[in-house]
Amino acid sequence: MIKKFVLERGSWISLFILLQLLTIFVAYIDSAIPLMPILYLVFLSIIFFTIFLIFRYHKETKFYKSLVERENNLDLTSIAYPESPFEKLIAESMTTQAELLKQVASQNLLTLEQEKDELLAWIHEVKTPLTAMRLMIDRLDDEILKTQLTYEWLRIHLLLDQQLHQKRIPSIANDLYIEYTDLETLIFTEIKTLQSWCIQKGIGFAIQLEITEVLSDAKWLAFIIRQLLTNAVKYSTAADIRITSYEQAEQTILEVKNFGRGIDPRDIPRIFDRGFTSTTVHQDQAATGMGLYLAKKVAQSLLIHIHVKSELGAETTFTLTFPNRNEFVTITSM
Repeated sequence: MIKKFVLERGSWISLFILLQLLTIFVAYIDSAIPLMPILYLVFLSIIFFTIFLIFRYHKETKFYKSLVERENNLDLTSIAYPESPFEKLIAESMTTQAELLKQVASQNLLTLEQEKDELLAWIHEVKTPLTAMRLMIDRLDDEILKTQLTYEWLRIHLLLDQQLHQKRIPSIANDLYIEYTDLETLIFTEIKTLQSWCIQKGIGFAIQLEITEVLSDAKWLAFIIRQLLTNAVKYSTAADIRITSYEQAEQTILEVKNFGRGIDPRDIPRIFDRGFTSTTVHQDQAATGMGLYLAKKVAQSLLIHIHVKSELGAETTFTLTFPNRNEFVTITSM
């Protein structure tokens, strides 16, 4: 800040020095003016000017220091009170700009909330004909056509469900209800939803649950497991998906293991990124890159840690590590 102050007042300091040099020069060339008293006067002037600069430095930089140190937001209460006319101009300009930005942000937030409500209402409206469509598909006699239509119906259903939860995630803290959740019932419900798809691909399930009950939010936990199971079924063919649960270090562990195409090691750090699909299979049009991303976001809100381990062309294991009971204080206080 000292350097900036000297640069800001450089012209004034240069003018003062120039005037002192001019006074000495005049006294030097004019024999009628005694040189020593002039030098003494210049010396005193420099001392007083230095003291003046130090005083002005502390006074003038107080406001600007508060600008530098304040947080990067629209709250201007941390700014020092402006004293000079120029400081007041800056403060007034910032206040006006902050108010304008707050109004724009408020309007944008209102617009986003309206769009979110409209989209959620649309999703719920679409679910009605989708349910009717499922009933119509179930009455078909042509098994091949029935299987194909059921698969396409399931894709639409899962995409709508994904979109619905994506819009609800920003307000997930207001929607959490932590309770003892029956893990076995939850998993079997999700498997039943994917049953027709699994039959089509020749996929079975090997389930071994040592721990059948966990503390979590049932609805959001079901969403996480749904994304993991959907991902496992999508990339597996004619192989069992193994689901196991056990306790380790006083924490419940749930593993979902499939024997599909696996994940390239270079992709593993990015599979939870928004929109990321694969660097090895670019022609995979079915992948949206959103399922695991949303599962990760929900898991973070539930304090569930997701870990993935994979061998390319062989197997992939997703591990959910549930928080211990003490950590639920953090969740319930949100």
